[in-house]
Amino acid sequence: MEHLLTDHILLSRIQFALTTMFHIIWPALTIGLSIFIFAAELAWVKTGNVEWRRQARFWTKFFLLAFAMGVISGVPLEFQFGTNWSRFSVASGNFLGQILSVETMSGFMLESIFLYFMVAGWKRLSPGMHLFSTGMVALGASISAFWIMVANSWMQTPSGGGRMVDGVYQVTDRLAAIFNPDIFASFPHMWLACLTSTAFIICGVSAWHILRHRHSEFYLRAFKAGVAAALFFSLLQAFTGDLSGRTVARYQPAKLAATEAFWETNKPGEGAAWSIFAWPDTEAERNYVELRIPFVLSILATHDPFGRVTGLKDIPEDERPPITLIFYSFRIMVFTGTLMIIVALWAVWTWYKGRLTPIHAARQRKLMKFFIWLAPFSIIAIWTGWIMREVGRQPWIIYGLLRTDDASSPLTAGAVSISLGYFALAAVFFITLFCVFSVRILRKGPETDQAPDEPESGRPT
Repeated sequence: MEHLLTDHILLSRIQFALTTMFHIIWPALTIGLSIFIFAAELAWVKTGNVEWRRQARFWTKFFLLAFAMGVISGVPLEFQFGTNWSRFSVASGNFLGQILSVETMSGFMLESIFLYFMVAGWKRLSPGMHLFSTGMVALGASISAFWIMVANSWMQTPSGGGRMVDGVYQVTDRLAAIFNPDIFASFPHMWLACLTSTAFIICGVSAWHILRHRHSEFYLRAFKAGVAAALFFSLLQAFTGDLSGRTVARYQPAKLAATEAFWETNKPGEGAAWSIFAWPDTEAERNYVELRIPFVLSILATHDPFGRVTGLKDIPEDERPPITLIFYSFRIMVFTGTLMIIVALWAVWTWYKGRLTPIHAARQRKLMKFFIWLAPFSIIAIWTGWIMREVGRQPWIIYGLLRTDDASSPLTAGAVSISLGYFALAAVFFITLFCVFSVRILRKGPETDQAPDEPESGRPT
C-alpha cells in the first residue's frame, strides 16, 4: 500500500486503466446501437412495418446517452497523454498524434454531423434520407473505432520502419505502420465485441421487460433481433479470437506465455499443453496447481499439435508481464464468451420450437434470466479482454521500443492521486446520471401509439 501511494507511475497506470474501462463502455454501445438502429430503420423502409420504426426511435434515446457519455469520458482519457504520459507523447506523437487527429476529423466528425439529422430529421427528412443519415452515424462510429485500434495496434506491433531521432520515433512508412500485423486481428475482434455486447444488452433489457409483461410485443421483437445478432456475431468473435491468438503467439511470445502461465518451452515432437486452471508462482517459476489439456496450446497458437510455444523461462524476467492478472482475465473473457454462444444457441432453439411468442416468452424464465445476467457480463468480457491485451504488453508501452517506466511525466504521486480521486468522483456522478436517465426512458417505454409524423398506413412515403 505504501508503494502504491508513492509510485506516480503505478498511480498513472491505474488512472489510465480506470479511465479506459469507464470510457470503453460507451463507444462499444454507440457502435453496436448505431448498427442495430440502422438495421431496424432499414427493415421499416423495406417492409413498411411501423414497429421497426418504433424500435429505431426508442433505441436512439439510449444511443444519445451513450454518445454523450463517450464524449465526456473520452476527453480526460486523451488529455492523459499530455498530463501523465508526456514522454510517451513526445516519442510517439509524430505518428500517433496524426492517427488520433485523423480519427477526430473523419469518424467522429462524420458521426457528429449526421447525428443531428438522425435525431431531428424524423419529420424533416424523407425516409430514405433519414436512413442515409443513420447509416453515416453508424459508419462514423466504426471508422473511429478503426483509427483508435490502429493507434493501439501499432503500440502492440510497431512497424513502418523508422528510428529514434532526438527522442522522437520517426516512421518512414506510414501505410505499413497503419496496417501493422496486429490491426488485421484486433480491429475485427474489437468491432465484433462491440456488436456482440450490444446485442446481449438489448436482449437483457428486453428480457427484463418480457418477464414483467411490460410492452411484451415490442420487447420480444427487440429480443429476437438481438438473439439473431448475438449468435451470429459471437460465433464470428470466436473466429477472430483465434486469429488474434496466433498474432500474439508470433509477435508477442511473452504475452502468450504469461496469458497461459506457460513456463517451459516445449521440446521438438512434444505438444504444448493448455491450462484450464492454474495458480502461477512467479518466484518459483512454476504453477502450484494446474489442470492441463495436452497439445491444445500448440494447436491454438500455431495450428500444429507439435508447434513450438516459447515458455516464460526463456524470456528475461524484466520483460515478463504480470502473469496472474492476465491469466485469469483471459479465462474470464473466454468463459463469458463461450457462455454467450451457448445461451444464444439455447435462445435460437427455443425460438425454433415456437416458444418465443407474446404468450409463451415470459414462461422461459431461466433463459430470460441468463440474458439479464449476461448483459453486464458482456461488458466485463470486453474489460478483461483489454486487461489481457494491455497488461500483457508490459513492461513496454510501445512493444520492444519504449518501456512504460520511461514514458511517464515527471509528476509527484500526490498530484496523480488528486487527479485520480477527481476522476473517480466524476465517473460515479456521470454513471449515476446515465442510470437516472435510462430508468426514465425505460419507465416511459416505447411509443405505442401512432406518432404524429407517421403515415396512417404505416408505410414510408
